[in-house]
Amino acid sequence: MSLARANPVPEALTGRSDCGLALAGFLLSGFLMALLGAILPAWGYHRDPPDFVAVGNDFLILAVGVVAPVAWARKLIAARGLPTVLCVSSAAASVALLYLSLVPPPFSNWLRGAGLLVLGAAAGSLSLGLFRAISPAYQRDPAGTAVRGGIWYGLGCLTATLLVAGTFYAYSVRTILVFMAAIPAVFAVLYARSTFSAQPEGVQRTLRQAVQDFRSLGAILMALLLFFQFGSEWTVAGWMPIFLIRRVGISPEEALLLLAFFWLCLLVGRSIVVALLPRVRHGPLLLVSVAAAVFGCLLLYAAPNGFGAGSGAFFLGAGFASIYPLMAETIGRRFPYYHPGFFNGIFSLAQLGGLLAPASLGYFAYFGGVGVVIGIPLLGTFVVAALLALIWLESKVTGR
Repeated sequence: MSLARANPVPEALTGRSDCGLALAGFLLSGFLMALLGAILPAWGYHRDPPDFVAVGNDFLILAVGVVAPVAWARKLIAARGLPTVLCVSSAAASVALLYLSLVPPPFSNWLRGAGLLVLGAAAGSLSLGLFRAISPAYQRDPAGTAVRGGIWYGLGCLTATLLVAGTFYAYSVRTILVFMAAIPAVFAVLYARSTFSAQPEGVQRTLRQAVQDFRSLGAILMALLLFFQFGSEWTVAGWMPIFLIRRVGISPEEALLLLAFFWLCLLVGRSIVVALLPRVRHGPLLLVSVAAAVFGCLLLYAAPNGFGAGSGAFFLGAGFASIYPLMAETIGRRFPYYHPGFFNGIFSLAQLGGLLAPASLGYFAYFGGVGVVIGIPLLGTFVVAALLALIWLESKVTGR
């Protein structure tokens, strides 16, 4: 997330077709980020003896990859333009998936780690390019652009999960990954033929300027809230199949379908919330959302069968759906320099929550068992509720 606001760009300089292609690119971004959680059962990580530390390492390597190429991608955009970085990122993701298809278990986990590092780097540089590409559209219509991008991203997460679930017993994991590699390859061709203009990012906030954001209690509270919220969402997304297979005893295919159901509930719920925002009071909506998420965690933890797990996935997706749109709206109003860029300033902490939570959970599960998979998002949801109360109190005191 970037906190810089780019200079306005005349609409004629960026065609609406290119803007649509950039927004559609978030489907690929979601596809790449959700892929690891979906592919873990195909790699056999749910079997005995469980290797939760290896799963944590996989998520950590992916997170390092996402963060690592930011400076490189900015330089490539400046030197060669947006189409180049989008094309290279998509092609690198395709190559990484083809490589991963060659090193399934029983190959060393560190060999797969090399592929995940490249996959994460491709996802990180792709996101940076996409955020730059949608900047003109975001300035014309911030809410609409954010909503459309979020819908495409959710569709990408859903697509990755359904693709693995639908081919789990029909094909080997190598064949599944080859199929998946075709999707970023298609985007690489599309972006190679695109005509994006690399619009300037505007004045980038320095580290000292970003640190100054910590003087605002409201900024700290909102960043912490998004940190824990994203961490809770991606913990569920990354670990739900393994949790359901080992604790509830359902099949890997059914566990993946329930993960897809979670993504569907999250996607549909956010679409509904966006339509409701102008018509309902935000405070009660947030409280209902937090209560639904807590109830969903408890249902998943106590689920005796697939129906109970599905009910938990429904309430989790519905509960998580409204928190980010509401907070993004508040952040945009309270902090006008906020811009949907990538890793620049205090609100980049929110993204780190989504990246690091699934990784840390692997190490917690090694000592506490697979049950902690639900404990982490449950704790995160209670923290979110407490932060919501503090944000409400801070706004009353400051009159904002």
